[in-house]
Amino acid sequence: MSQAHSLNQAELWPHQLVGKDLWRWRQRAIAIAHTEGIEPAEVDWLLRGLCQVDSLALRLGTLAHQTQVGARVSLAELEQYWVQRIRDRVPVQYLIGETPWRQFTLKVSPAVLIPRPETELIIDVVAAAVAQSSYSEALRHGVWVDLGTGSGAIALGLAEALPDAQIIAVDNSGAAIAMAQENANRTGLRDRIQFRQGSWFEPLADFEGTLAGVVSNPPYIPTHMVPDLQPEVARYEPITALDGGLDGLDSLRHLVSTAPQFLQVGGLWLVELMIGQAAIVADLLTVTGHYTAIQIHPDLNGVARFVSAVRREYSVQAS
Repeated sequence: MSQAHSLNQAELWPHQLVGKDLWRWRQRAIAIAHTEGIEPAEVDWLLRGLCQVDSLALRLGTLAHQTQVGARVSLAELEQYWVQRIRDRVPVQYLIGETPWRQFTLKVSPAVLIPRPETELIIDVVAAAVAQSSYSEALRHGVWVDLGTGSGAIALGLAEALPDAQIIAVDNSGAAIAMAQENANRTGLRDRIQFRQGSWFEPLADFEGTLAGVVSNPPYIPTHMVPDLQPEVARYEPITALDGGLDGLDSLRHLVSTAPQFLQVGGLWLVELMIGQAAIVADLLTVTGHYTAIQIHPDLNGVARFVSAVRREYSVQAS
């Protein structure tokens, strides 16, 4: 092992903990998780994020026999992290500072919404739509925008799924843009994505009528429901990424009405939304007369999670 590598490992794992102590801590933490109604799997998630521990050592119990385990924190600090999770309901993703999403490991903080597993499917919907489109070639090589990019998850997924496309990530928050850029660097996709700060289509004036796709996971929670969300969400995730106005549809209406100005003919419009909103958004798209091939897509649990549409060649007014 080279001296540089050794120094790097020491920087990554500055503490050396005893496996037996970690194992005992894990058993206690799992018992507390059961009592507090928190998924016990989060204990292992925290351990893997803060200690040099893999899933196999946890599953087989071999952790208990390791004499030294590298860690980012001391055992006392690990306990404090767990107290924050239990007492203060801080999301484990924010405690660790990262979360898995598709094949990526993304950095997250309270500056950005934590990317959800259900959102991963939005990239598969894009891939299927492009493959089936009569404008497929133009879409594969076109310009795609992730509006409200947050951590950059969707933009990164688009860059991976559409290797010949140009991706633009837009967010109104400078802190979110900075984190999305860091995630692009971490995943090696920085040269594939352009970042622009501003509200929705505001920073895209030079792309009117030319976008191949507009994809977004916008705020869609009705204002009155936000305080009643899980404390992990309501207390710590950015309110601007959650609150969709009185009925939750403020941002969705804007995306419906403004996107036709920016999409090219055959361009894809695709959003994520909450249960009960899909049919309403589909109707909003229909009424504009600018869209065709309007579809509702379920997530892996069968919930109507996404709505897609295609920019039609000639606008028609719905009757």
